[in-house]
Parts: sequence; structure tokens; C-alpha cells
Amino acid sequence: MGMDQLEEEAPARNRRRSSWLASILLIGLGVLIGLVVAADLGWLPFGHAVPEPPVAELAPPPPSVIGSNQNFVQIAKSVKPAVVNIFTTRSGKSGEGPQAMPFDDPFFRRFFGDEFFKRFEAPRERKERSLGSGVIVDPNGLIITNNHVVSKADEIKVFLSDKREFKAKLIGTDSKTDLAVLKVEAEGLHTIPWSDSDKLEVGEFVLAIGNPFGLTQTVTMGIVSAVGRASMGIAEYEDFIQTDAAINPGNSGGALVNVRGELVGINTAIFSQSGGNMGIGFAVPSNMARSILDQLVKAGKVVRGWLGVSIQELSPELASQFGLSEAKGVLVSDVLDGSPAKKAGLERGDVILEFDGKSVETPTHLRNIVAQTQVGKKSTVKFIRNKDQRTVDVTIVEQPKNMARAGGDGGDEGEEGVRPSGLLSDLDVHELNSEWARRFGLGGNEKGVVVARVRSGGAAQEAGLKEGDLILEVNRKPTPTLKAYEQAAAKAGRSEAVLLLIKRQGLTTYLTLKP
Repeated sequence: MGMDQLEEEAPARNRRRSSWLASILLIGLGVLIGLVVAADLGWLPFGHAVPEPPVAELAPPPPSVIGSNQNFVQIAKSVKPAVVNIFTTRSGKSGEGPQAMPFDDPFFRRFFGDEFFKRFEAPRERKERSLGSGVIVDPNGLIITNNHVVSKADEIKVFLSDKREFKAKLIGTDSKTDLAVLKVEAEGLHTIPWSDSDKLEVGEFVLAIGNPFGLTQTVTMGIVSAVGRASMGIAEYEDFIQTDAAINPGNSGGALVNVRGELVGINTAIFSQSGGNMGIGFAVPSNMARSILDQLVKAGKVVRGWLGVSIQELSPELASQFGLSEAKGVLVSDVLDGSPAKKAGLERGDVILEFDGKSVETPTHLRNIVAQTQVGKKSTVKFIRNKDQRTVDVTIVEQPKNMARAGGDGGDEGEEGVRPSGLLSDLDVHELNSEWARRFGLGGNEKGVVVARVRSGGAAQEAGLKEGDLILEVNRKPTPTLKAYEQAAAKAGRSEAVLLLIKRQGLTTYLTLKP
């Protein structure tokens, strides 16, 4: 190889050497960068890791209906055997008309024909049948249902889920809550455990089990739409659970259970414009049903507690009149003579906040609490009088069967009618005398001024005043005479609300006339 050839190959070797060096440097640089990153991430025993940003903890999602499907299946299986079908039979009469004619005389029948006489024949016996539901609450055969299911029944039969049939004995009924208790001769029956209905909340899932339209062991699902429903005109004592679980004719007396398979209510009624389910059903709460059950089983009747006060809703207007910042509690409009409330020192105008440690929200609520209080029990009443909070102990007695009303006649002649100015100018009133007492059916021993006329479109009519109302107070000032009424009315301006205490049909109540 010559010198010229060596000189020509030298640049090529130099270029190859430079390329190798560059590759080695790049590889080394890559390894170095990799080591730095690995150390920074904590992958190597040296270096430090960058902490990851904290991740907010999410609350577990609420169980869905689909996810709870198996739970509902198990609940239905556990409670269905405790719900029974009730079949009742009542005797009645069919046909009506005079019976004086000789209907069996062949001459008359040939002349007029048999069809003519059928309309005059004596009434015949017929049987009325009805279907309902019931809940087994004792393994030895106690069943609770609705009073209207078994009322006036000549025969009551109970059909269990296993198709056994029993003739039932009526233990007792309570029309004031529309509940009844039956007994069948059986042992070891399935039951549903009781729940504390006071803890039931709006929005909870519930199942209704019964026999709508004779379709036995029907289960429907819904939620609790409301609690404490009252003034529905269904029963005298109302504290209903409202639900949208489908309830139809035949469901009466059936079970309303929660997601734990506990009895929270007895299905009683529906609101319907079609006769079928419209998503508004009512059930007697379990606490009330259990109290009635215990009393009917032990004594065959229901004994209710009595406080002896007339009470009314405390509206914001009335609360303002009594110097209260909020409409909380119920207003005492009258205290009956000789009652536990009178003996304890309660007065008209007191606002009851609590009874026996339970907050009082509405007049119906207080009425139900008192009624379920054991006779002879000493209970504490918390109330407000003249803006001061006080407490008294009251010993509850049995509710009287008949509430006495004022009666009689007599009294001095009063003055002519008067119509003062202000908000009371819409009223014509007279001092109560024998004539006005007779006209409006009031007792002559009453004292006050009677409303003879209420002009339409005014504050008095809007407040609900009616002819025959007896005005006892104006702005907390007694008005036993017309003069006293005029003096109190003269101080009542047109720009301020006027508080009236009236008596109507033997009951006193407060009304507010608003400007």
C-alpha cells in the first residue's frame, strides 16, 4: 500500500471515529438522564420522589333501587306470610214496599200478573260480601285490620298465605282510628316485627302488602311522601303516613313495611277521583296501631287521656299578637273547668311548646299525644305565657264520653246594636240577652257581645267571623258587656291587626283581623 492510498483513507477513519464517539456520548447522556429521572421518582434507593397530589375521598354512592332489588325480594318473602286476606259477610234486606195487599191470592196474580207483584213483595234476606286485608301481629293468632273492613259483619273468615282458612273472632274495634283486632285459633303463625313509626322519615322506601281487588299477596313499592297527615276526614284521630306505594280497594288493613321488613303502618285509605290508585295512600302509623291493639286486647275498649283544653293553630299573625317571634307550638283558646289543665294552672292564651318531653307542632299532634298518654300519668307541659317560658305538671285523666256545653236561657235585656270604627266596622254586634240567645241557640248564662251581621268583603269576613259568634275579648281585653266591647274596639285602629277571642258552638278560638 502506497503513501498516497494511506493519505486517502485517513479522513474516512477519522469520520468513523467521530461517529462512534458521538454515539457513545449520546448513549451516556441518555443513561444519565434516565438515572436522574428514576432517582427523582423514587425508583432507586437514592434521590427523592415528588409526592402525588391528594385525591379527594368520595362518599359511597347511595344504593340504587336496582342494586337493592335482592333486598326487596327478601323483604317480600319474609313479610308476605304475615299478611292475610279477610272475607266478611253481612246480612241485609232487598226489596221494599207495602205488605197489606193479599199478594198470595191467585185471583190477584192472574189479574195483574206475577211481575207486577214482585215490586211489592216483602224484603228478602241477602248477603253482602267484602274483601280486605289484615296483619298477623302475634304467632298465636292476633290480627290487626281496619274497622271498616269488619264493621257490622255477621261472619269473618281469614285466609292465610298457605291457603288455610279460619273463622275469626272480633276482639274489639276503635272507630276513632278505624282499627280493629281479630283472633283466629292457630299457633306458630308468621308475624311482622313492629317499627317505631316516630323515626320514619320522608323519602324512605316502603312496601305495601295486601289483597287489592281480591288479588292476594300483592306487593307494591313506593316512598314515604309525608308523615303526620291530619284533618283528612277519614277518622277522628288522624296521624297518617302518606305514601305513593300503590294502594287500592282490598288493601285496607294490610301492611306497610320499611326496608328492614318492619311494620311501620296499617294501610287504611286512598285519595282517588277514579276509585283506584292515584299515588296518594294513607296508613295508620305503627305506634298508634300498637297502642290501640294493646288496649283492645287487654280491656276490649280504648281509653284515651284528656287534658281539658281547647287549642288551635298558632299562625304568624297570632304569634305576633302574643308577642312571639315565631309561630311555634299551639295556642290555648280555652281551659275547661275541673279539667287537669285547669287544676295545673294553664290559662287561655298560653302557647304549649312541649308535652311530656315531646315537641308540639300542631293541635292534632298534641291531641294525639295526650290521647295516647296513660290515664293517671303525671306529664310535664312546657308553655309560654306573656313571653315567659314556664312548665307545669299535669295528671292526665280519662277522656269524658260527653263534653258538656253551656245551656239554659235568661239574662238582662241589652242595648241596641253598635258598629264601631276601624277593622270592626264590618260587624253589627249586640249585647247578649235572652232574645239573641234564643235566636242563635246560645246559653243565657253566657256573657259577651254576639255578632248579628258580618258585612261582605271586609276584614271580619276574611278572618272567618260568622253571625252568632260570641265575642269574648278584643285585643286580650274581656268584653262581657257592650260598653266594654266599645271601649276595647275604640282602641283598635284600622292600620293594626285586631285579636278577637270568640265562642262558636261551645268552643272558643282566637281570630286575627288583618288590615
